[in-house]
Amino acid sequence: MTSSSLLDPRIKLRHVSCFLEVTRQGGVVPASRALGLSQPAVSKSLAELEDLLGAALFDRSGRRLVLTRQGETFAHHAMTAAAAIREGIQSVSQSGTRQRTVRLGTLPTVEVEVVPRAVAAFANGPLACRVHVESGPSTHMLSMLRDGNLDFIVGRLAGPEVMGGMVFEHLYSEQLTFAVRPSHPLATRSQLTYRELEPFPMLLPPAGAIIRPIVDSLFIAGGVGSFKFEIETVSNSFARAYTLENNAVWTISRSVVARDLELGQLVPLALDTSASHGPVGITMRSNEQLDAVALAMINAVREAAAAIVLHT
Repeated sequence: MTSSSLLDPRIKLRHVSCFLEVTRQGGVVPASRALGLSQPAVSKSLAELEDLLGAALFDRSGRRLVLTRQGETFAHHAMTAAAAIREGIQSVSQSGTRQRTVRLGTLPTVEVEVVPRAVAAFANGPLACRVHVESGPSTHMLSMLRDGNLDFIVGRLAGPEVMGGMVFEHLYSEQLTFAVRPSHPLATRSQLTYRELEPFPMLLPPAGAIIRPIVDSLFIAGGVGSFKFEIETVSNSFARAYTLENNAVWTISRSVVARDLELGQLVPLALDTSASHGPVGITMRSNEQLDAVALAMINAVREAAAAIVLHT
């Protein structure tokens, strides 16, 4: 590279683009699909880049390509450069920011209070643009995040076995609650055991939900055998409606029903749920530099979470 050149002319944008996409996807095949290129073309670009840098960027011994130490170093700088270029393009285009869509995943833990407040604040900010909010089971959200279809996820921390390639920013902790309608036979009891729930229909998170292992642990520790009727759902609207009309017990993160409890529409059962405390926060892809618009949305989430914690 000559002293008058800002960049090495041998390294092309396609080299960096292929490298970053393979890093994000964990393999050449999914990266080639995402880029709309052939697999040989992506492999050739990677080989050329490694030859130009004089270093192996990926460990190819496993099924997924994993960054080497040199690869991690280059990825950090390449992602920063790519983000700077995106921001530069947006800064010279009056409509650039408005055309951007922030895509966030929201788990049931935060879709009632934190995310609505955050989106409202973001909409009134200088970088406001279209916001896409995706909801569903944790496994679905994480899959979308890995594939680049979400910028980040807000909700409970997933298990370590599925957090590879992810980073988590802790915002606050909360515990579960068992909510019922005020006329439920157990509503006025001052102390309950988990076995006393067995005769009633139970609204439970599905097997893939983050809080399901926590719920199961509470039941095991409480000596629960089986329930009269079990309904698995991630739909808060269905669970709320069903609980209000039946003598069911809704197992859910406390923030989801905080407003219902405050208004007296639902009441919490007198069960010991102290063992259900868990971290709530933001999950993002590691080694990725988010643009200014996504960061503005994340800041809005942080502020909304902080306000809720202070209120409670």
